[in-house]
Amino acid sequence: MKIKLDENLPATLCKSLSDLGHNVQTAAEEGLGGKSDDQVWFRCQSEDRFLITQDLDFSDMRLFQPGAHHGLMLLRLNNPSRSALIARVRAVFQESTVDAWSGCNVIVTEVKLRILKPGGK
Repeated sequence: MKIKLDENLPATLCKSLSDLGHNVQTAAEEGLGGKSDDQVWFRCQSEDRFLITQDLDFSDMRLFQPGAHHGLMLLRLNNPSRSALIARVRAVFQESTVDAWSGCNVIVTEVKLRILKPGGK
């Protein structure tokens, strides 16, 4: 899977996901740190990348409807420490069929994984 990590995630998550076989880039390494959400989103879409973020601006389903993009994961941990974020994302990617998430909105908490598919399927 081609993934873009938003700037609000630990850079070390890049290695964890790369070790699982994913093509991962960070917003920071591409000079997108401090850029608008629109700029980050446009880059993800132009590169066919799945965005992983904690930014609640990406939670508006009217703007980010499943099927209208390449995929979006919103992390909502109560304690979003670096180690907790890395552990949870790594676990989700190891336990799930992530290749089926193209075009989906994925919401991840400590205990839940919610996948909103295109067309509400």
